[in-house]
Amino acid sequence: MNDKTAYLHTYVSVDCAVYGFDGQSLNLLLVERTGNSGGAPDLKLPGSIIMNHEDTDQAAGRVLSELTGVGKIKLRQFRCYSSVERLADPQDVRWLESEYGPKVDRLITVAYIALTRIDRRINDVPKYKSARWCPLEQIGRMPFDHNRIADESLGEIRDWAATEPAVMFDLLPRKFTEAQLRRLYEAVHGRRYDVRNFHKKLVSMDYVVPTDQWQKGVAHRAARYYRFDRVLYRNRRVSL
Repeated sequence: MNDKTAYLHTYVSVDCAVYGFDGQSLNLLLVERTGNSGGAPDLKLPGSIIMNHEDTDQAAGRVLSELTGVGKIKLRQFRCYSSVERLADPQDVRWLESEYGPKVDRLITVAYIALTRIDRRINDVPKYKSARWCPLEQIGRMPFDHNRIADESLGEIRDWAATEPAVMFDLLPRKFTEAQLRRLYEAVHGRRYDVRNFHKKLVSMDYVVPTDQWQKGVAHRAARYYRFDRVLYRNRRVSL
């Protein structure tokens, strides 16, 4: 095909599915677009079109650095989205062109996943009205194909939890109880775990080490704190 009119003005962007755990539910870090006229908040995954001097990894790092102030946050690239239907909604096109300039015919995005502790401070970013953590069960319709990215990124995390269980501990505080770990597994996998069976699972994780510290000031029986020992985990993985 030699017809140059067949080539479109294509932009490449990054979108970041950033997960946190509030002790009960998995949350996604969402940003509210500017320019919506009333009604429900116009929430989306944080992202950006990449700059001339960046590759996609650098662009994703910039997006999270702007939001969290942390320059080195662990990001994993997991999929590229290039459907011609990504810009089917005129409202999405208008927002893009107001942010990045006119004539955006196609938008290809490279999606990333980050797992982080939910108490991380979130910065104000001028191009967004706000940024907030949102429980997965409360997320409504998002622009572009961000609902699909969210769904498929959760499936990716479930796969990681089966093959690289260390990723789960990026979502927990440094010291955590057995109940906190069990609720995290329930939130990720979307099912309940029997308490006694989960305790057996915990015992089999020799890299989850009991501490000599216990909960204080709780109405129920105080629970012991555990910690994730990354050295034990790495040594165990090497010996397998």
